[in-house]
Amino acid sequence: MSTPLLDPGGNPIFQEDLLGYGRSGVVVLQNGMAVKMPLRYLDSSDDDVDINIMVIQREQEVYRRLQQCDGVLPYISFSDTTTQLALMKNGDLRSYLLQNQPTKTMQLSWFRQMAHALCNIHDRSVIVADIACRNLLLDSTLAIKFCDFTESTIMPQDTDMETADDNGYSIQTDIGQLGKVIYEVVTGEHCTFDLHENYVSRATWPRRESLPSTEEIWLGPIIEKCWAWSGFKDAARLAEALDAVS
Repeated sequence: MSTPLLDPGGNPIFQEDLLGYGRSGVVVLQNGMAVKMPLRYLDSSDDDVDINIMVIQREQEVYRRLQQCDGVLPYISFSDTTTQLALMKNGDLRSYLLQNQPTKTMQLSWFRQMAHALCNIHDRSVIVADIACRNLLLDSTLAIKFCDFTESTIMPQDTDMETADDNGYSIQTDIGQLGKVIYEVVTGEHCTFDLHENYVSRATWPRRESLPSTEEIWLGPIIEKCWAWSGFKDAARLAEALDAVS
């Protein structure tokens, strides 16, 4: 069955090939790869499509910076309008959790992988800016891979990432968002870490009272520290804390 979505050539995208879509892009299964292309509907204007193509191309620059970065979804190739990515057999973490109840051992393994991957990403001078269960993929061995860098910022390679700031986004906001992911996996409950709760364009740290309690939940102190500005100096310190959990 076809969807209202079109590929860059104007051909309909079929439901059975659709892997997912967001504000600016759609991901489809093609020749054993996950191919990301600009979001295009039957009634989309040329200007709308051009903007979405620019988003795709900007994200390609992030993937280039993160090439062969442990914990990041590998890209295969680029064209002017598409990004060919490795297919992750187990889909995204959010969908996986709806169907499965991972053990604490598996959860801890994921959290360690996430923290170490985030450390690697920051070492490449990239701020992710949109870390969520829907943007974390699982490969055939259930290893975690970061994906979707449409909101990310590429900083100059010599940037001091501890002080880097892009309109309020920083390594600290990345750590805060990762704390949200840990909370959701541990509790099975949705959590909002809203960096724009004041409806201003600049990202601002959410008020503690807008976040759920971490008392009496597994890894609560680590989550709480993620939600305190500079609770963890950087992702490496978060990784160390998770590695120390027995």
